[in-house]
Amino acid sequence: MQPLDTLSLVQQLIVNADDFGLTPGVNRAIVELAHAGCLTSATLMAAAPATDEAIRLARQTPALGVGCHVVLVDGVSCLDAAALRRYSWIDWTNGCPGQLPATPAQLLRALFAPGVNRSQREAFLEAEAFAQITRLQDSGVTLTHIDTHKHLHQFPALLRPVLRAARRAGIHRIRNPFEPGWSQRATHSVPFARRAQFRALQFFRRAFDRIVADEGFVTTDGAIGVLATGMLDRTALEELLTTIPDGRWELVTHPGYQDETLTRIRTRLRASREVEIDALRLLTGASELQLLHFGALPSAP
Repeated sequence: MQPLDTLSLVQQLIVNADDFGLTPGVNRAIVELAHAGCLTSATLMAAAPATDEAIRLARQTPALGVGCHVVLVDGVSCLDAAALRRYSWIDWTNGCPGQLPATPAQLLRALFAPGVNRSQREAFLEAEAFAQITRLQDSGVTLTHIDTHKHLHQFPALLRPVLRAARRAGIHRIRNPFEPGWSQRATHSVPFARRAQFRALQFFRRAFDRIVADEGFVTTDGAIGVLATGMLDRTALEELLTTIPDGRWELVTHPGYQDETLTRIRTRLRASREVEIDALRLLTGASELQLLHFGALPSAP
């Protein structure tokens, strides 16, 4: 892949699939799309049902940039038993140590509960993120970047410890989870409540930019397709691609084939995953775009 600093700043697009390792059907879709040339990147879960298969496939697909999809909710911790006891104040789901809080709201309630100070909060977040990142690295996967499940690193209180964990592991690239205005306007048929919630979260954008710069990390100009999550079909993707301006962008996607494992997982992204496979095939041979992965981003100055 051509280094990014040798390219003019035009329409450069990272096409990333989240949830690598979630199910065999998700893994198969990611690898097929990567071989077809319409997917350049994927973020891998360190403790999901099909993680071991995804690790093997990642090592067999060197053209695919692979990041760590740090899971802080709705998943399983990678911390050992001794560490879990140190963080006994976390609201482990159903009282089961190792089962992470089910929702962002449950996680935030645990992190900001009375009696939990900033040091405790950040120690847990850094330790969990570092354990997930290094589990993948120790398995032989070279990681290009990190992001988080449910985009939780958009919250400044969670961002700094996650960045510290990544830096300790030698990673200096991270997803910019904020979607630019042009992409939001190009995304139609979104329920009002979701659009309002989405816009409210844009409040954290300036803090994200400042913290990422302060910590010496590299990111893109923004993520597209986030608002369209669950409805990213061919029409929606065509709207985004015909509107995209010059810059460095990441298209966030969730492709996957239906399988038995997926039917047992709590997710709102079930039927939409196969729709996204079809949509992403639009990128096959997209010569007007420079497709790349996070590993091609230049180092921080």
